[in-house]
Amino acid sequence: MNEEKIRDLLERLQAGEVDINDTVDQLKNLPYEDLGFAMIDHHRSLRKGHPETIFAAGKTPDQVAAIAEKMLKQSSNVLITRADRETYLAVQTLNKEAEYHELAKLITINQNPLNTTRSRILVMSAGTSDLPVCEEAAITAEMMGNSVERLYDVGVAGIHRLLNNRHRIDEASVLVVVAGMDGALPSVTAGLTDKPVIAVPTSVGYGASFGGLAALLTMLNSCACGVTVVNIDNGYGAVTQQLLSIRLPKKRNPYKRHRREEIGRASCRERV
Repeated sequence: MNEEKIRDLLERLQAGEVDINDTVDQLKNLPYEDLGFAMIDHHRSLRKGHPETIFAAGKTPDQVAAIAEKMLKQSSNVLITRADRETYLAVQTLNKEAEYHELAKLITINQNPLNTTRSRILVMSAGTSDLPVCEEAAITAEMMGNSVERLYDVGVAGIHRLLNNRHRIDEASVLVVVAGMDGALPSVTAGLTDKPVIAVPTSVGYGASFGGLAALLTMLNSCACGVTVVNIDNGYGAVTQQLLSIRLPKKRNPYKRHRREEIGRASCRERV
């Protein structure tokens, strides 16, 4: 339940459209609900702007479905990551609108319309093999109300492909750059733009890539400024990081404030 839903409930209570018992029933599971095997954080959307995400890996399909059912009763949109088709079938019995994104291994249920931001996220991949992680990032971003563009297979092995899309890099507010192998694409991209770059190493590569460790170390040692690095194959984590980049409050420019004060004083002198 987000802030808007709570306000609506309290306004209906004030108007006499719902009684106090119904209101208590809807609010009593805030801030969390204990299922024995999981404690669902219903306050997450109040603190973070979006509901808790269900990480399906390591959970049984029945456990995931039980958590999703409680979240749906709170009128939450539901995002489930690292899900297989068996888990999807269990969730689909709760809501026929559930959608399975096989490449990204995500399940999404949209109960509420999304207010899309004007800020644009560009999700980039070095190669086609990185697309599962890219799609996890892109769909997660869309579920959180972001405008998303995709720019795939523009790795440094053919740098002209990246340079030919320079305008798309310039138009983005934040860039999520996904790469395996040598992991060089985020550094190159960050050198072309003043926008924040969220770098995601993937486990794509041959033996000496060490399951993505080589790409991770390359990104952590980037000499280009403005690069933030998340964990290997963590497209979801890249998006939650970029939300902070977009939503940070803008600091006031002290020079502009000083100039306004000077102009104001000058106007007063002229009037005197």
